[in-house]
Amino acid sequence: MAKLIGLTGGIATGKSTVSEMFRSEGIPVIDADEIAKEEIKKGKDAYKEIHALFGDEILATDGEINRNKLARKLFFDIAARKKINEIVHPRVKRIVMNEVKHLEDYDTPIIVLDVPLLFETDFHKLVDISVLVYARRKDQIERIVARENIDEDYARKKIRAQMPITKKRELADYVIDNSKNIIETRKSYQRVLKKIRRSLDT
Repeated sequence: MAKLIGLTGGIATGKSTVSEMFRSEGIPVIDADEIAKEEIKKGKDAYKEIHALFGDEILATDGEINRNKLARKLFFDIAARKKINEIVHPRVKRIVMNEVKHLEDYDTPIIVLDVPLLFETDFHKLVDISVLVYARRKDQIERIVARENIDEDYARKKIRAQMPITKKRELADYVIDNSKNIIETRKSYQRVLKKIRRSLDT
């Protein structure tokens, strides 16, 4: 059986950077967000359910779901967010676990599940070890403002709409600190990976 690593983070903490570090080690990464993107494409059952909920206002000109429009709809609407999770996440979990079984057929020792909402959707119950990519709030704000060209107030609201990164830090088995520079992040990653590999022998 492979050791399943749940990799998560908060908005603009640098999870994608760490995900690439795992890949560079030859460790397979199953990206739940990419699977979710596929599952809401036109013609899929999840697409039909989401379209029925919100109508044409969340669609792009080609009829596909515009993820930015959908995100804005869900931003302050907790009930709608819950409905979307109920539509999308069971499908994502099923596909993820099918991919895990496929990789296990090849005796893969470590598999990373890249899941933004690891704790929020109980995905953490499927993994052996949870790893959080952490950044300080001020770093998150600076990165969001630079990346999305929005003001700091809106960036703070986006952060507050998520589970607090401090809460995730309490829940995670390991933390990779991405508050400094890429060199320090890689050192933190290597320390965590060494502990994970050591756990394979226990």
